[in-house]
Order: sequence, then C-alpha cells, then structure tokens
Amino acid sequence: MDIRHPIATRPIGAILMDQGLLSPEGAESILKLQREAHLPFGDAAIQLGLLTEGDVQFALCQQFDYAYLPLSGDKPVSEELVAAYRPFSHEVEGLRALRSQLMLRWFDKASGRKALAIVGTGHGEGRSFLAANLAVVFSQLGERTLLIDADLRTPRQHQLFRLDNRIGLSSLLGGRANGNTIVPIAAFSRLAVLPAGPVPPNPQELLGRPAWGRLLEEIGQSYDVILIDTPASAGCADASAIATRAGAALMVARRNETRVAAFADLARTLAAAGVTVVGSMLNAPPPPAPVLN
Repeated sequence: MDIRHPIATRPIGAILMDQGLLSPEGAESILKLQREAHLPFGDAAIQLGLLTEGDVQFALCQQFDYAYLPLSGDKPVSEELVAAYRPFSHEVEGLRALRSQLMLRWFDKASGRKALAIVGTGHGEGRSFLAANLAVVFSQLGERTLLIDADLRTPRQHQLFRLDNRIGLSSLLGGRANGNTIVPIAAFSRLAVLPAGPVPPNPQELLGRPAWGRLLEEIGQSYDVILIDTPASAGCADASAIATRAGAALMVARRNETRVAAFADLARTLAAAGVTVVGSMLNAPPPPAPVLN
C-alpha cells in the first residue's frame, strides 16, 4: 500500500513552476543536462544557474509537506517571520529547540494543557516576534496552532501576518463579533491567527471578563497549541490577567534592556496568581539560541 503524501509524488520541477520560480523552457534545459550528465534535478538546475540552492530546498520541503515560503516573489507575511522564510537558519534552529522544550515541559495532550502566554516587562523585548515565529514552527511540526494577539494596546500580529484588524479579540470580548474572526493562514495549513482587533478604551476590563476564559475553553477544542501575545507588564496588569486564564507563561527578557528587578517582580506576580512559569528566554539582536531556565 502506498502511504506517501500526495505532494511527495510531484516532481521538483512542477513545484517550482507552480511557484513561478522556473519557466517551462528552463525545466527543459535542466532535464536535458540531467540526462546527459546523470545529475539530480536540483544539481543540474544550480549548475545552469537557473535555480538557487534555496529554491531547491524549498521544493524538497514542499515534497515532504514541510511548509515554508521562498524569499523570492511575493511575500504574503512579514520577513520578520524568519521561521517562514529561513527555516534552516541558526536562529530558527534555536526556535525549534525551544519548541521541543515547551512540548516536554508544558504542552501535553493527555493533560489537556494547550495555552501559553508570552510575557515580558517592557516594550521592544521581542514578545510578538517570538510568539509569531513559535506559532510557525509549531504548525510546521503538524500541531494545530492558534496565535492570539491579546495585546489590546499596541497589537502587532496583524502586521506580521498582513491581516485585516478591523475585527478581532477585542470585538469578541466586547460582544461585537463571532468566531469567524479567527483567520487561517493560507501558507501554513495548521496555523490560524486571532488578531487583536480595534484598540479598545478598556483593555484590562475586557480581559477580566468571564468571556475571555470561555473563549479559551471553546477554541481549545479545535487546537493543539494556543500561543498568546501580551502587552508589556509595565504600566498595566493585562499580561497577568491573560496568563492567569492561560495557566502558564513563557517569560521573555532582552539583553541589556530588561531590568532584573522588574523581571523578578513579574515572576513573583505570576506565581502568586497560580500561573506556571514554564521558563524564561533571553532575547537579543540577533537572538541567541533560547534556553529555558
């Protein structure tokens, strides 16, 4: 019995032509050299200068149902999503290592633990960047992944994924929308995003409503992993309210910027609220491989 995924039977050349990366004439030239020199298709294409190594890697990943996007051509999401465009980089290897640790430490199908808040103390620490890229790598693993932008003050996920932000989480919590606000990401079949929606005048009150807890329970039935982006804890209590509903948090700090005292205060606040602090990540430009403590 043939149990291969249907896309694995498609030739590399066909995949690249569908993506607009290779012309039919170019494919013919590659096939001719492939026959004459007994070369793999990708090697022949690179030798002729018709494709790059990145193009060939992209096609191979498509064959094996490992979704990522080529850097050439139209870009449906922001290039800040390095996991989408550069999945073999050192930076993304670090994200995959973090994903593995989170799978071991928190996400457990048997226990039903699915939600994780990404929290930090100040602005510019990389919470949105981390949440978005983690969502991509979890979806690449085959996990049904939902990314929620719960930063109802300065939301960013709609910008990273290039989504309409006229309705979203704030609309749901305010009773002005339904579950259709969750947007599937076309490039990644296992990934969806709930944008923040319009910035409301009362974000903390919205997040304190029972509707927030009910929403997490309802959508938890449809996803394996729910990652929640949060605002900076400095100046507001939103992050603690979000993490309390999620049950767990990953704390993010930025090298040479995050104040140690503020970070320790946030950890104590979360612990007092009964939130499981799964670990902490030190972020820096460029980010080092993340390590959970």
